[in-house]
Amino acid sequence: MAATETQGRSLDVASLDSRHWLGIIAALVTAAIHLLLGVRLAPSGLGISFILAGLGFLGAIALVALGIRRRLVYAVGIPFTLVQILLWYYVNFAAGPKSFPADVGTLGAADKVAQLVLLAVLVALLR
Repeated sequence: MAATETQGRSLDVASLDSRHWLGIIAALVTAAIHLLLGVRLAPSGLGISFILAGLGFLGAIALVALGIRRRLVYAVGIPFTLVQILLWYYVNFAAGPKSFPADVGTLGAADKVAQLVLLAVLVALLR
């Protein structure tokens, strides 16, 4: 098993299959977008919430890479990601001034595609 010691924890990438890597890439994309938007909107409450969400995705990637309670991470990741999608739709379209899908935008589309891929991966991994 290819494992590297990281401060007492063993990085276990050998046990990750293609689904894991697809999920990690999708989570990295959505984390990067959330952190970018968070920095742009900081120090507002919305900016802080974007930063926290981005850090949440990065934390989940770390837990999976370290092999720490992976099934729990998948199970928590599903509602976490689903809430991100629902809040985005509500804030921007249901309660906001934008029109769906005309006003989605490039970052919004990339983020939601990444999150939908992540959701599919998490469901597949949890089965």
